[in-house]
Amino acid sequence: PATTPARAPAGLQSNLDWLPLDISEEETPDFRVADWTRRQLSQGFESAFFLGCGFWLPHMPWYLPRKYFDLYDEASVALPEVREFDLDDIPELARSWVKQESHEIISSSGKWKEAVVAYLASISFIDACIGRVMAGLDESPHAEDTIVVLLSDHGLMLGEKRHWGKAVLWEEATRVPMIVAAPGVGQPGARCSQPVSLVDVYPTLVQLCGLPERPELEGSSLVPLLENPSQKWSRPALTTASAGNHSLRSQRWRYSRYEDGTEELYDHERDDSEWINLASDPALESVRVELARWLPDS
Repeated sequence: PATTPARAPAGLQSNLDWLPLDISEEETPDFRVADWTRRQLSQGFESAFFLGCGFWLPHMPWYLPRKYFDLYDEASVALPEVREFDLDDIPELARSWVKQESHEIISSSGKWKEAVVAYLASISFIDACIGRVMAGLDESPHAEDTIVVLLSDHGLMLGEKRHWGKAVLWEEATRVPMIVAAPGVGQPGARCSQPVSLVDVYPTLVQLCGLPERPELEGSSLVPLLENPSQKWSRPALTTASAGNHSLRSQRWRYSRYEDGTEELYDHERDDSEWINLASDPALESVRVELARWLPDS
């Protein structure tokens, strides 16, 4: 039980809620998953193994031990910038996906910073869980020959473009962390700025494990980028939000096309926050055509 509830106001989408809990880490499902994974790693295996470890947080709702909320000073939390006319130049279909009611409730009730703290607390808690798993790997007999892949399934918007959650085609909702550590491959701590996709993970593991190639896979092995992060990479990353709605992210551009044919185009060299939709600019027709060739048929 929590002694001082700090819940989101009524009227939000059902899972947009948060609460600092007066419980120990050991009582949480995510901590138990981390401990279970450590126990598996401590075992010996007669052959190669695959081990999946999945955490709930920072998925909503954000219910977790109070100590992680206490890491953050609400008064000093920086909020995303929201511009009054930001949604005016985006397609009507994209605008219909925006959870504007949730944003109005949270911002008008003075809960915005509190919600961001809850999200940050959730990330810190999962960082601790991941650290627990990695410490278990370091202590195990598999530390020197195990490939580690860390990723999440989607990003999250915390009021950007007045949206709360995922299931839209903008940067904050489609960008995810991806870390690959493979023994003897690349330099530890190297970073790559090329956009890649989650469907690239499987072919990457196939190559790293020396398994037979699978030409029917849609993704591409990332081993060349692991070996040389500055290598050229021509394929943009594709994100789909229900049938017919796709977004392509190259190193410079984000291009989205919706099922009704409407479009968005953002220049990330000049506009990281995706304020200005350039899809109607005739001078950028060649950019749209080049990216559009990567769109799926449906």
